[in-house]
Amino acid sequence: MRTFLPILLFVLLSFLVGFISMLVQHDAMLSWYPFLEKPLLTPPGIVFSVVWSILYLLMGISAGLVWDTKAMYSWMLELLFTVQLALNLLWSICFFHMQSPVLGFAVLVVLFMFVVLYVAGCYVKNRWAAFINIPYMLWLVFAGYLNLYIIMNN
Repeated sequence: MRTFLPILLFVLLSFLVGFISMLVQHDAMLSWYPFLEKPLLTPPGIVFSVVWSILYLLMGISAGLVWDTKAMYSWMLELLFTVQLALNLLWSICFFHMQSPVLGFAVLVVLFMFVVLYVAGCYVKNRWAAFINIPYMLWLVFAGYLNLYIIMNN
């Protein structure tokens, strides 16, 4: 029970950010994004929803696994987690709401760096918390490819 509650809270927080991102993206997903030239490897829209749901779940589990109210080091990990979660939302704001792929890409680069720092810190405290973020890191690399393609072709 001691680890279940933090995991549940961080999973809910992650899904809340995902929900807000969805709201931020909604109008652009109808009026702007469909008309951009995208790479052939762009998955169908449903894939994004499924993948992000899984990633938010894994992110929340990871943060819950390293949560420890007594350890200063854990507090720093949670700060890194919170910053990367905020950057995740900021990417949606920049890319979709502001319709700025260039600004979105810049945020994505910073986001990736924070995720790498978070994963490296998690590895010291709880290896599972680090390993379950590998799909997130890979997806961010793929998102960077998609984002960069859009910059270069639109």
